[in-house]
Amino acid sequence: MRIPHTTVMAAATLAAAAHGVAFAAQAYPTRPIRIVVAYTPAGATDILARVIGQKMNEAWGQPVIIENRPGANGNIGTEYAAKAAPDGHTFLMTTAGPHGINPSLYRKLGYDAVKDFTAVSLVALVPNILVVNNALPAKSVKELIAYAKANPGKLSYGSPGAGSTAHLSMELFKSMTGTNLVHVPYKGSAGVLTDVMGGQIAATMDNMPAYLPQVKAGKIRALAVTPNKRSPAAPDIPTVAEAGVPGYNSSAWFGLVAPAATPKDVVSKLSAETARILQLPDVKSRLSELGAEPIGGTPEQFSAHIKAEIEKWAKVIKEANVELQ
Repeated sequence: MRIPHTTVMAAATLAAAAHGVAFAAQAYPTRPIRIVVAYTPAGATDILARVIGQKMNEAWGQPVIIENRPGANGNIGTEYAAKAAPDGHTFLMTTAGPHGINPSLYRKLGYDAVKDFTAVSLVALVPNILVVNNALPAKSVKELIAYAKANPGKLSYGSPGAGSTAHLSMELFKSMTGTNLVHVPYKGSAGVLTDVMGGQIAATMDNMPAYLPQVKAGKIRALAVTPNKRSPAAPDIPTVAEAGVPGYNSSAWFGLVAPAATPKDVVSKLSAETARILQLPDVKSRLSELGAEPIGGTPEQFSAHIKAEIEKWAKVIKEANVELQ
């Protein structure tokens, strides 16, 4: 049977198109890559972006440029990345702020955390740690809950800013335990650490790396870490869930996202490369120094994580009646 010429031509066209897509994925990247960081240099987000970027450069031979666009709790850089061309050469190293907390914290955002982005890969988790000053009689989470209930509104806790994971992690703790602690916002973690050591505030639930050395030195007391499993950096410290608040789970997290409509083959390649990088011994060592746990995973898994985080923090923010303009 003779096959019509038009059928042959159509099949050839489809084959060529498929070959073109495969070739494009194989050739990627074809020029320098930008990773936008919506925070200042030298912070955890920036460091993680540079670690990942350096390894991508070594593997692919293309420069990876880290572009810092700080401001407004990460909103400025995130909006900037959302409006970038979806050509596979611009990505954002995002956090629990822009893609978890901020969608419910601000009345107006210049981006949609779900619709304007394509998830690439969860990169790392950084535990928060619940610490109290040494003068406080509570030596466990259960004792802190009991003491706070016996002294409603008399205990204060610090955070590095309104809307930070430290702030909302404690608000989640308050909601789940029925306690009343007064929030004292600071302009960064340094002031929080100083005042919890000095006894000016009772507690904090901030990112672990800055606090762990002072815990080990005996200057403050650690009661728990906030994820749903213990931290390899402090395996002797129980989780909040283990210590008396079943179901509690909160972490600072970091991940790569791309502008919406970025080609799926590029997203898949970048996700796989990120997973490979996170298993490198020197990368694991560097992340461990930051108190970070490498994660990786598929774009689908990270997309589900983002949606779950937005839902979780929306409930916490509503119950705590927190809103920023």
